[in-house]
Amino acid sequence: MTDYRTDAPPILRDFLVYHETIQGHSRRTVDEYFLDLRNFFRFLKLDKGRVARNTPLDQISIDDVDLELVGSVTLSDVYSYMNYLSRDRIVHPNSPDAHSGLSAPARARKVAAIRSFYKYLTNKAKLISENPMQDLDSPHLRKSLPRYLDLEESVSLLDHVDGANQARDYCILTLFLNCGLRISELVGLNVTDVRGNQLRVLGKGNKERMLFLNEACQSALEDWLTERSMLTLVDQNALFVTLQNRRRISRAAVHKLVKKHLAAAGLDSTQYSAHKLRHTAATLMLQNGVDVRTLQEVLGHDHLNTTQIYTHVDNDDLRTAARANPLGKVKKRGKLEENKENEGEKM
Repeated sequence: MTDYRTDAPPILRDFLVYHETIQGHSRRTVDEYFLDLRNFFRFLKLDKGRVARNTPLDQISIDDVDLELVGSVTLSDVYSYMNYLSRDRIVHPNSPDAHSGLSAPARARKVAAIRSFYKYLTNKAKLISENPMQDLDSPHLRKSLPRYLDLEESVSLLDHVDGANQARDYCILTLFLNCGLRISELVGLNVTDVRGNQLRVLGKGNKERMLFLNEACQSALEDWLTERSMLTLVDQNALFVTLQNRRRISRAAVHKLVKKHLAAAGLDSTQYSAHKLRHTAATLMLQNGVDVRTLQEVLGHDHLNTTQIYTHVDNDDLRTAARANPLGKVKKRGKLEENKENEGEKM
């Protein structure tokens, strides 16, 4: 298991500690920053001839990465790295689906890590006087509308929950579809986070928010907590556990159960996921009168423009808006009508 506190050179470790302790980013986010920066500096050492040309990238040490190397990086170096990622980087190397080239969103995340690192070096640590990444552009991202289940499909999904884990799985799906939780938020829930008709959620950047639970959520939680109370648990704090080892449920287990119940409901499990259920919750709330700023609070978005993508997914609302325009019934007058009016004026 990679641990940046022991595996990162001092100049990277200080940056990562700053993000975890001062910025309050989650351990998962900081670990991803480390992996992204480690891969970048491995490529850089190879590209600049600091290691033998035939050295596999994952065998290049970054222990010697220091201010001298970090300060020598240019925009051209980063664009060369982006070119390598888009053309040559092997994705899923041990899978039948292995292929070359990272997607634009994956490359954008790596650009964000590099940009954040150099911003820290310039503005916080003040180890370099000018930020060489000031004008670093991110890969162009194609905007796509979020995929979601409609109301009938959502009801069908809940109706098809069955099996030994029925109470737990039904509760998980109900919270996804009603509260719009992220999967990381759901697996991180503790029993003490359920507070009557409210749920305490710890979101990105360790930001806390309180969500009100509707009747469906309260009922599902009551059923699951009753069943949970009869289990001998290893993890006494976790709200959701696996029945096999009695420990906190994992992200992988949640993904698996979502796919299982989607398939049981006759829905395409390759097209939908736990995150798509979050999209579903957001869309259904908007369709039923929740304003976008309230939705922003429910979903835990930092910026309103992140939430506003959901305002474009409801075709019925778009049709209603088009019909509501008072100019919608004004049609272009044809030549025949104009001639008749002109003849009438002459008479």
